[in-house]
Amino acid sequence: MSDNEEIINIIETLFQSGISKDLSKLRDIHLNDSKFSSFSDLPPYDLKDYQTTIELEELRFISISDYSYEIKNPKISLFGDTAVVALELIQKGMLVDNKAYTGEHMVINGRATFVLVKQPTWKIAHIHLSKIEG
Repeated sequence: MSDNEEIINIIETLFQSGISKDLSKLRDIHLNDSKFSSFSDLPPYDLKDYQTTIELEELRFISISDYSYEIKNPKISLFGDTAVVALELIQKGMLVDNKAYTGEHMVINGRATFVLVKQPTWKIAHIHLSKIEG
């Protein structure tokens, strides 16, 4: 498998967790290191560390039923053992309120940037998700 294929597989594993609800792989694909960081398109908007990112991803995927995603126009740039991936991302699903037993359909059109490092396998070192308003 080429580096590009491995890198796309890692990113798809992140979003596939939202479909399968198998959240165990999230810890494997992120760099468990103080150098890890992430920004999200959902509040809180501050810079997150590894542990906070994992917890928020788990919470996000648990609270969305009928989740689906589409990755469009990925651009992978390799710089030795570092990769930068920029892509368009469409996420859909039903936001579930378990207390009120209600749901709200959501569609998020966004952009995403991932930085991955190879140590010795590819791991996500930084994520930046942003919504496209309108």
